Amino acid sequence: MEALKREGVKVVFGIPGGANLPIYDELLNHDIRHILARHEQCAAHMADGYARASGRAGVCFATSGPGATNLVTGIANAYMDSSPVIAVTGQVSRPFIGRDAFQETDAIGITAPITKHNIQPSKASEIPLAVRTAFYVATTGRPGPVLIDIPKDVQTEVEDMEFPEKVRIRGYTPCPPIDPQSVHRAVTIIANSRRPVILAGGGVKYSNASQGLLELSETLMAPVATSFMGKGAFPEDHPLSIGIVGMHGNPVANKLVQEADLLIGVGFRFSDRTTGKADEFCSDAKLIHIDIDEAEIGKNKRVDAAIVGDAGEALSMMLKQIREMGFQASEDWGRRLEEVKGQLQSQEEEGGLKPPAVIKEVRKLLPRNAIVTTEVGQNQMWASLHFKASMPRPFISSGGLGTIGFGFPAAIGAKVAVPDVPVVDIAGDGSFAMTENSLATSVAENIPVIVVILNNRMLGMVAQWQRLFYGRRYSAVKLDKPDFVKLAEAYGAQGLRPQSLEEFREAFKKALKGDVTTVIDVPIDPEEDVMPMIPPGGGLKDMIEVA
Repeated sequence: MEALKREGVKVVFGIPGGANLPIYDELLNHDIRHILARHEQCAAHMADGYARASGRAGVCFATSGPGATNLVTGIANAYMDSSPVIAVTGQVSRPFIGRDAFQETDAIGITAPITKHNIQPSKASEIPLAVRTAFYVATTGRPGPVLIDIPKDVQTEVEDMEFPEKVRIRGYTPCPPIDPQSVHRAVTIIANSRRPVILAGGGVKYSNASQGLLELSETLMAPVATSFMGKGAFPEDHPLSIGIVGMHGNPVANKLVQEADLLIGVGFRFSDRTTGKADEFCSDAKLIHIDIDEAEIGKNKRVDAAIVGDAGEALSMMLKQIREMGFQASEDWGRRLEEVKGQLQSQEEEGGLKPPAVIKEVRKLLPRNAIVTTEVGQNQMWASLHFKASMPRPFISSGGLGTIGFGFPAAIGAKVAVPDVPVVDIAGDGSFAMTENSLATSVAENIPVIVVILNNRMLGMVAQWQRLFYGRRYSAVKLDKPDFVKLAEAYGAQGLRPQSLEEFREAFKKALKGDVTTVIDVPIDPEEDVMPMIPPGGGLKDMIEVA
């Protein structure tokens, strides 16, 4: 607890059990706030949401055995999305390790592939170094989760303690110095381009490089697309913003990326959901890749120039050289941007309780700095397409792992991190049902958030695929329970069910004024599809705009 306090930890999310009782007993002697989750997976998602909203590491506690294994999905989610989460698990006492003791699992072995690092202190005096190391690794370089697995007898051991100020890990260079020659090669390619597009990922947000990205875009007059994880890295209300690229991307982004003669990728990993068919992605364009993780360079796509290092520093070095050379942007490319926007950007306002209209209404009613989390599925893609994010951190979602049930506990964690702004979870009925027991946490701990359920009584995205690619043969996707209004009320939350867009507007205003968690159950058409989309195995050119 002292080591956590020295790291500036104010709050932890968790559940006690037999193997971490000594930690929980000591918790009573400290002023670190503990938020009792109702499932360890939710505790990990809360810590993840806290980390993404605050920019600091989030911390979660769990006991051994099933407590540790219940954390696994949340840890994997944080790993895929490069989120700094510290998971502290109890373990059976040292003499029982490896003997299949009650509630024993090999937490170190299980989490090795889904953590940036994991540690098991073998004696009490190693705990301070373990904590310092965990925070250092989790928050430097490409962020990621770290697990500390502490045997129960190590928790009760009494030893003299030393609390290290700094830690050095052999072979770990979190932020390598940028090679000036790599910057020069990239700038030379930029100088010869006429149709540049910038593609920004989550790394821009983690490195606080949004201002440098904006300056580069305006200097080159280059349109900016984002990966899903990069949403908000560039203000989506800016004239040069073209939205998210990929499977459910903005048609303007998917079109212009294909026409570019240069793609500058900043802090993203050329994932399949962004590129579609990788060998067709920007096949006629030069590629520049900026990333702090050297392992991402060339992993999914061969590039013409690479800059390994912090995105903000790299952008600053590039801008200096570009301005010195006196780069002249192509007016033809600017005109083409406006032409494509005119052709593909829908100006039609959809009426009724249709998901795009509901999400646009949410955007109108929320302040600029409000935080929106999403679940996974159709609700997530509707939010991606229709909720305009103008700041780096206020849009939080599960990207790489696509974890159904992530959004609500993440919203609770985000609200704890930033209590003075509204936090809204855009959910689907199937996804919210996965982690609705976190209503107990939000009410009992006085963490009021708003949940907007786009309720089609379906596992919506799976049903959409079955409609489009399996001849409408619906298999195991239809849902008709529970009544979410009654469920919310059972937990002591507020439940509302609007029947029109006007009623939704009033319900949302009521939720914003309230001081308790509100669940707004919005009935939508179960046949509604998220469009556009790229079919499985397709490329950006295969985009389907209408079902």
